[in-house]
Amino acid sequence: MPRIPILSPEQMNSEQRRIHDAVVSGPRGMLVGPLRAAIHRPELADKWQQFGELLRYRTSLPSRLSELAILVTARHWDCQVEWHLHERDAIKAGLEAPIMAAVQLGKRPAEMDADTAAAHDFGAELLRDRFVSEPTYQLVLARWGVVGVIELTAIIGYYSMVAMTLNAHELPLPDGVAPPLEARA
Repeated sequence: MPRIPILSPEQMNSEQRRIHDAVVSGPRGMLVGPLRAAIHRPELADKWQQFGELLRYRTSLPSRLSELAILVTARHWDCQVEWHLHERDAIKAGLEAPIMAAVQLGKRPAEMDADTAAAHDFGAELLRDRFVSEPTYQLVLARWGVVGVIELTAIIGYYSMVAMTLNAHELPLPDGVAPPLEARA
């Protein structure tokens, strides 16, 4: 059970409904994840959905690497819902199953091409150490430039906020979906 009410469209006030309708008419197609919490503060939900849409659908990074960064973030925060919502997008974007399986276990994938390794290691270092080493930073900068390194950092930060929101409010997985992440010791 979530710790806060999950509003149906019929329960929303006019401002909440306006944001809801904007979200469902966009690329998401539905109000999901942390927006179900943020909708209680419509202005926050509106800014949140705009920022999320930009980072999810309109960055210069290849979508498979954006989804990898999101999965690394979900695993770091042990966020079941975030992993569930992005696993299928990662598959659709072409992220390889062995890479996803290693990340799901909280491990560094054994075999990655240079771009995948750069994106993975940047995210893992930032989340684990709160900093990124100079060699890893320079790899990402060399591959995707200033804009790419800014976007990758923003994706990790944004999806950390998403994970914290989902976890703090205990927003549930859809009915019938088993938790995709095993608890860590």
